[in-house]
Amino acid sequence: MNVVLWIIAGLLALLFLTAGLMKSTQPKEKLLANPSMGWTKDFSPAQLRAIGIIELLAAIGLILPALVDIAPILVPLAAAGLVIVMIGAIVVHLRRKETQPAGFNAVLLVLAAVLAIFRFGPNAF
Repeated sequence: MNVVLWIIAGLLALLFLTAGLMKSTQPKEKLLANPSMGWTKDFSPAQLRAIGIIELLAAIGLILPALVDIAPILVPLAAAGLVIVMIGAIVVHLRRKETQPAGFNAVLLVLAAVLAIFRFGPNAF
């Protein structure tokens, strides 16, 4: 099970590292040019940057603490934080009637929840 949890953590970290870098470094206008990022028009540039930074920190928190064995409790906390972020993302997409992105966010939510539950519980570091 430990290997499965590492794979989940790695996939989530890669996805959120990429998404976080994009949201925290790109101007809002460039994000709006992407057809799958229409939701960004509902947020200010500062809010988008904050979302990106949160995603970056979560991506780092999913891997680094366990890798260096310093404060590994941060891994399930980062996963739990991503659950909260994904709940917000699902709400935003459903309000905009964007069911496909909401479904993808639901899958990410489930993966983050599994990681948080197992790393808090039976497979803690």
